Amino acid sequence: MRSVMLGVGSYLPTRVLTNAELAKRVDTSDEWIRERTGIRQRHIAAEGERTSDLAIDASRKALEAAGREAKDIDLIIVATTTPDLTFPATAARVQAALDVHQGAAFDLQAVCSGFIFALATADNFLARGQAKTALVIGAETFSRLLDWEDRGTCVLFGDGAGAVVLEAQADAGDRGVISTFIRTDGRMHDLLYVDGGPSQTQTTGKVRMIGNAVFRQAVEHISGAMLEACARAQVSIDAVDWFVPHQANQRILDGVARKLGIPVDKVVSTVGVHGNTSAASVPLALDAAVQDGRIKPGQLVLMEALGGGLTWGAALVRL
Repeated sequence: MRSVMLGVGSYLPTRVLTNAELAKRVDTSDEWIRERTGIRQRHIAAEGERTSDLAIDASRKALEAAGREAKDIDLIIVATTTPDLTFPATAARVQAALDVHQGAAFDLQAVCSGFIFALATADNFLARGQAKTALVIGAETFSRLLDWEDRGTCVLFGDGAGAVVLEAQADAGDRGVISTFIRTDGRMHDLLYVDGGPSQTQTTGKVRMIGNAVFRQAVEHISGAMLEACARAQVSIDAVDWFVPHQANQRILDGVARKLGIPVDKVVSTVGVHGNTSAASVPLALDAAVQDGRIKPGQLVLMEALGGGLTWGAALVRL
């Protein structure tokens, strides 16, 4: 039984925040941001626009691309760090809005690695026969967690959502999710975290990050996860057609590519126009490359991410 990716969809808020606009709010400049991150702009959710709203729009596009309807979905997983409410799950709101009346819906929290963790989780449900068709979503209104006076973090992040439809198929051939690899090391939780939460301060808190330390961990762990996902599938990394990384920082993307000898023209990069959208970044980049025709059916795609926790992982998929 193989989890086949039938369709991809994404949504970005209409509000675009440029580096020049940010420079009016915090001590920074377009040149400073571009040189250190590669980011030129990011999308920001409108007032009253919730994480579930972004997830719903992305999900509808993914369902349309997959040729599936609400009645086909029996599992919804939303990877998010910015849920609408402490509870119930944002996935429950998505389920209701899409008029899905069956199956299970829940949130998953692994920060920027969330979509990879959610994909691995859905794949296990489908492989075990516990669901037939899954909607896997990464959605964030990460701008709501930012300290707009901290130029080390506020310049990095944006909002958005991406979604994929997975279906269990016994006759998929070589298509589908081939291997996944996920890991967490809680000893490094202080490198990237939010300084608030219901059981600690009863406030949401703001993002705090030790950037240089995260950069070093990212290049090492992401490279290792990619190699492990390929090893589990007995596939050479040279055989991968496209690499779709978490869009954290162009320097991290370049560092991983150099470490593994990956040609830059095989790496999908949207960080310049999306910024870091946390759990949404991988499906957003995937959909961008599918929509512009770079990624084609039958090609081998390796996705990866690292986030707070620290968490990291990779997924190898043949579309």
